[in-house]
Formats: sequence, structure tokens, C-alpha cells
Amino acid sequence: MEVLSYLLLGLVQGLTEFLPVSSSGHLTLGQAILGLREEDLTFTVLVHAATALSTVVVFRDDILGLGRDVFSSREAGAKARRYTGLLLLSAIPAAVLGLSFKDAIEALATPKFVGAMLCVTALVLLLSQRAKGGNHPLGGGRALGIGLAQACAILPGISRSGSTIGAALMLGVSREEAAKFSFLMALIPIGGATLLTMKDLMEQPAAEVSGPWLGYAAGTLAAFASGWAACTWMIRLVKRSNLAGFGAYCLVAGILALIFG
Repeated sequence: MEVLSYLLLGLVQGLTEFLPVSSSGHLTLGQAILGLREEDLTFTVLVHAATALSTVVVFRDDILGLGRDVFSSREAGAKARRYTGLLLLSAIPAAVLGLSFKDAIEALATPKFVGAMLCVTALVLLLSQRAKGGNHPLGGGRALGIGLAQACAILPGISRSGSTIGAALMLGVSREEAAKFSFLMALIPIGGATLLTMKDLMEQPAAEVSGPWLGYAAGTLAAFASGWAACTWMIRLVKRSNLAGFGAYCLVAGILALIFG
């Protein structure tokens, strides 16, 4: 039964990391429903690394292209350095907020708080659909604005992808570029958070690090597979449709969490 629980949590992490419904919020609710220990650093590291890897696989051509061109002296090199700089710029707000208020934010991960923030996510998604996007270039100001939206998503229950894609659309970025930039920029905070969690994990006594490794393996594989599928699907969805349905789902889930949390 415990293996099945971790498998389900891995599926939830992979799907909700890319779907605009908040992965941190759903993990908090999932752990409460399944009765698992609230803080499992080993499992957190594994599933976040798995979802980061799924992003790398989906965007492997873009990432390899940036890595190949960033040191080039040609026009392609200038574009790659500019785009890489925008990705790094977008990560600054989340890094400042996360490092400054890490413990306080972790203390907010309760079902009722998650429920309230899911309602906020619903509002963001529904409002963002009024924006049709555009063809404005992705410059420093827009990248920083999208980064501020990502920083807000550190709060459990606020969707990272929903906030960043919604912010990009409201800033006039095209739907295709909004999805691509949102998922690529996620690699930096996910990677940073994973490293910080690994640091906390290494500081624990060895006896506390042990866990249900079969469950961990099942959850990690589930997170990678579902993350790959969700990321691919979300890119297509953003291009041709809107996110209002996810907004309705977050509103219902948020209200239920507030009532029963």
C-alpha cells in the first residue's frame, strides 16, 4: 500500500508541475489524504529531480542549441546569450524570496492555506484568459515580470506554470513563447530547490535518511513519465486553447480543501 501511495504522489508531482494547478499544493493535500509523513526530504529530492529531467528531455533541442551557440561569435551566439540572460534574470525574484523566507514559506504548507491559494490560482487563470497574448519581444522587463509571477508561486497552492504563462500572456508574449519560456525558466528554481533540499538531507543523521526505497523508485519513475507527458501536452494546449478549465478545477479543489482541510 505504501508503494502505491508513493506511486500516486509521483504521478501527482509530475502532472501538476506542468499543469497549472500547483504541484506543491497537491503534494501537501496528497500527503494529508494518504497519511504519509509530512516532510520526506528524500522523496522531495527524487521527484523534483525527475520532473526537472523530464523538462530537459522535452526541450532537449532548445537546451542543446543554447549550449552550442552561447559561446559563438555569430548572430546565433548573441541570441543565445540574450535568451540565457533572460532566463537567469527571471530566476532572481524567486531566488531572493525563497532564500530569505524558506522556513516561513514551508510552515504555510497546510491544507487550508493551500485551499486558499488554489482559489487565488483559479482567479489568476481565469483573468489571464482575457489576455490573448501577442507578438511583443521577450525583453528584460517582461522576463522580470514573469519572474515575479514565478516568485509568487513559491507559496504552496499558487501554480508556477499558471502564474508564469498567465503573466507572459498579459504582458503580450505569444502563446508559444509563453509556454516555452515558462518551462525553461522553471529549470533554475527547481534545480536550486533540489540542491538546497539535498543539503538539508545530507545534514540529517543517517538513520533518518532511510526510507521505503521501492516506493521512492516507483514515485520517481511516475514523476518522470507523467511530467514528460504533462509538459508535452501543456505546450500544445497553451498554443491552441485557454486555461479556464484548470481555473475552474482549482476553484473547486480550493473550496473543498478549505472545507475539509
